[in-house]
Parts: sequence; structure tokens; C-alpha cells
Amino acid sequence: MITALGLLILALMGTPLFIVIATGALLGFYFSDIDLQAIPIEYYRITEMPVLVAIPLFAFTGYLLSESGAPHRLVRLTNAFLGWIPGGLAIVSLIACSIFTAFTGASGVTIVALGALLYPALMEAGYREKFSLGLVTTSGCLGLLFAPALPLILFAVIAQQMGVGRPVSVDDMFLAGILPGLLMIFLLSLWSIKNRPPQSTRPFSAREAWCALKEAVWEVPLPVVVLGGIYGGFFAVSEAAAITAFYVLVVELLVYRDISWRQLPRIMQQSMVLVGGILVILGASLASTNYLIDAQVPTRLFETIHALISDKLTFLLLLNLFLLILGTMLDIFSSIVLIVPLLLPMAVGYEIDPVHFGIIFLANLQLGYLTPPVGIDLFIASYRFKRPIVELFRATLPWFLLLAVSVILITYIPALSLWIPGRL
Repeated sequence: MITALGLLILALMGTPLFIVIATGALLGFYFSDIDLQAIPIEYYRITEMPVLVAIPLFAFTGYLLSESGAPHRLVRLTNAFLGWIPGGLAIVSLIACSIFTAFTGASGVTIVALGALLYPALMEAGYREKFSLGLVTTSGCLGLLFAPALPLILFAVIAQQMGVGRPVSVDDMFLAGILPGLLMIFLLSLWSIKNRPPQSTRPFSAREAWCALKEAVWEVPLPVVVLGGIYGGFFAVSEAAAITAFYVLVVELLVYRDISWRQLPRIMQQSMVLVGGILVILGASLASTNYLIDAQVPTRLFETIHALISDKLTFLLLLNLFLLILGTMLDIFSSIVLIVPLLLPMAVGYEIDPVHFGIIFLANLQLGYLTPPVGIDLFIASYRFKRPIVELFRATLPWFLLLAVSVILITYIPALSLWIPGRL
């Protein structure tokens, strides 16, 4: 108890998260008379995970795309093909941001890269300022359920190391996120259509569509390369990440020439700082997880909770509430490595499929991007659009409620997460 209190105080004082986790693991192993070499062994084990190679490669790909002209080409392409639909520009914004976030894996990058394009376009098209701010800020958290988003890969890695319930692969998580992600976009698109201004549509132009397609012809195949290659059996996830990174590097550096050779070292450095942070926390978390399992903490926690809550539906409701609160305090990567080892065994104990649990977990934490005090989307949008946090929070509130409805549907309709993986 004293140890836990001390670690909590360290965290509240702003101590880096990996130090808090590693300290907890060291103390746990020390008092259990377990050799402290267990922690460096966990870091070594990370190097033996083939799938982990995908994280730095996909992160590098996302940073390359964010620094290039890809955001402009993506918006032009989707607008050319969907701009004629009522509320088309708003729907274009949702789809473009979702695709971009799936590749960048960090929603703040999406707001910075696409916000400068979408917000003025929405205002010029006659959308209300509050609506436009809410849409662009919310769109930053969409796409984290679509491949190849880093949270999907990281959850699969943690679940594989725990070995609880049925095996969870990265492929399973990629497939499981498709329908829940589309559900979120669908609900937000309905809201966009309802709040469209008069004369918000533009006539379809075959010429503009062809020009936009021709301009983005090198980037359009990206989703096909990633998903088609993996599920067509041509290559594994790590191989898909390597091919995607190489393809984007060649296209943006040599074909479009949006990125110069001088910019390349800076982009590499920025992307690897993100990856380094994830891996440092992951290694400490795996060591901590092993201690928790040895000490039977998840088992005892499940027995305590199960004595109070006997039915699965009530557990799911409390799980949603807990994760919603968690999202206000921790970022998504820290939440995955810290909380999944505790909650996954409990979910399996209530006969919840691990893949379904993963999608519930990530869908809930998406909402954390829009909730103070940690809501990163609110802070980045505040900086980007020079608006107070409170104003942006009010602007995102209707969108937040719609996303909350989608989370409830995802939670209580397992088929949304499990139907496609079950078919394939």
C-alpha cells in the first residue's frame, strides 16, 4: 500500500511514466526475491517480436505523409468525388481525417496537417463557426480503429504477451476495427447532413475528379498495399510496414518531391522520438505485467469484482465508465500498456472476446482526445485556431455525444467487432 501511494505521488509530481512503472516493477521483484535482471530481459524480449518492427515503420510513414502535400491531395480527391452529397464537404473532412489519422497514428498531427485546409473551406462553404471548429477538432480522433493505426498494433502486442483467452493477432485487430470505425463516421456524417448550410453542395465535375485522381495517383494505392497485401497473404504485417514506408519514401521524396533530402533527418528524428517513448514504456510495462501475473493481482482483482458484479452487461457498463474517466487522465498509449494487463483477464473472465475487448478499449479512449484535462485534440486545436479550450469543448460536445453513442453500440453489439474477423 505504501509503495502504491509513493508511486502515485511520483506520478502526480510529473515523474516520467516509464520511471514510475519501472520503479513499481523493481520494487515488486525485489520484495518477491526475484532477480532484478527480469526487467532488462523484458526489454530484450521486445527485440524478438517480429510484429514490433511495424511500429517504427508505420510511424515514419505517417510523419512523411504529414510533412508532404498528401493532406492537400487527399482533401481534393475526396471532395471531388463526395462534394456533391448534401453536407458533402463535412463528410469529406471526416473521411479525409480518418484516413490520415490511420496512417499517422497521432490525432494531433491530423489537426495540424488538415486543419489549415478544412476549417477555412468549411467556413467559406457557409458552415457555422461552432460546427466547423467542432468537426475539425473531433475529426482528429477518428481513424484510430482503422489499419494501420499504432494503437491497434500495440494492443495486439500486449495481448499476445499476456496469452489470456484466445490468441489476438494484429490482423484480427485490423479487421475488427473496420465496422466500428465506419459506424462512427456514419453517425457523424448524419449529424453533418442535418447541420449543413443551404447551398452546401457542389455539382459533380468529372474533369475535377479525374484531375484530383491523377494528382493523387501515387498515394491512392496505399490502403490497397497495406490491407490487400496482408489479407491477400502476400506478406506479413511487418513486411507490409516495410513496403509501405519504402513506397511512401520514394513517392514523396523522388516522385512528388514534397520532401527534400535535408528534411529527411528531422522527420526521422521526430518519428523515432515517438517510437522511442512507446518502446521505453512498453518494456517497463511488460516487466510490471509479469510481476502482476506472478503476484496473481489480475486474478484477485477479478474475484473481488466478480463478487460484486455477477452479470456481463453490468461489467461492460462499468468498464465504459472507467475507461471514459481513464481517457481524461492518460494518453492512449500509456493506457494500453498500463491498464490492458489488468482488465483483459477480467474481461475474459466475463466471457468477453479479447478482440472485442480491444475495440471497446480503444473506442472509449478515442473519447479521451476530446475531454479535459488531457484531451490533446482540444489543446492542439486551441493552439492551431487561437480559441479558448472551453469554447472548443463546447463546440465538440455534440460530436462527443454521438461518438459516445457509437461506443455503446460497439460495446453491446459484439458482431460489429467480430463479424469480419470471423468471416476471414
